[in-house]
Amino acid sequence: MTDEGYPDRQPGARDEPGTDRTRLLLGGGLAAVLLAVIGASGGWVLAGGPDQPTAPPAAAPTTTSSVEATTPAAALPSPADDRPTGTRTTTPAGLTVPQVVGTDFEQARRELRDRKLGWRLVFGSGSGRAVERTSPEPGTPVKRGVTVTLWVAGPAPTVPVPDLVAQSCADAADDLVAAGLYPRYRTGRQGPVTAQDPAGGSPARWNDPVTLTCGDEPATTPTASPLPSP
Repeated sequence: MTDEGYPDRQPGARDEPGTDRTRLLLGGGLAAVLLAVIGASGGWVLAGGPDQPTAPPAAAPTTTSSVEATTPAAALPSPADDRPTGTRTTTPAGLTVPQVVGTDFEQARRELRDRKLGWRLVFGSGSGRAVERTSPEPGTPVKRGVTVTLWVAGPAPTVPVPDLVAQSCADAADDLVAAGLYPRYRTGRQGPVTAQDPAGGSPARWNDPVTLTCGDEPATTPTASPLPSP
């Protein structure tokens, strides 16, 4: 019987003892290597793969408030900073009607004028020049430009009319108001005064009007005569 399936082996040949020992050593070495590889692989799987860098531990939360975290400590006001320092000043009460009851009406008018207030004089039928009452009453808070009515005990006194011709219309009006009179305008309020009524030096009473003609009067244009008919 021949080993046709193993052509390399000769029938009846015997293996050498050294060769078998070498094969045993090689087989044992391979088995040890395989066991070492399998052991290392099992250890790697059990260990969860290669070591990964671990993240640093998170910082513990602090209890610092948001104001302290964003504002320097030096900028935070101390309780002492809230206390007022120095003396307190009172705010002025504002403009009020002056106490003019019992005073001469011209003096009362000057006080109103100094406070940038208007005035209106109402003369009575009694005697004297004293102010009997006012509206608004003295001490009433008012704004600049408000007109205060003064009731005078006696009648309006007489005053001479100032001569205003050739003055500027604005200056003439100021002089009339200072004298206790009031201007009226016939043509306008620009230019020099060319005429006035009553004339300068005439007697008048307080609150009487004086009519002013200011500026050059417009020249009249002559009309053309009609042409004779043929």
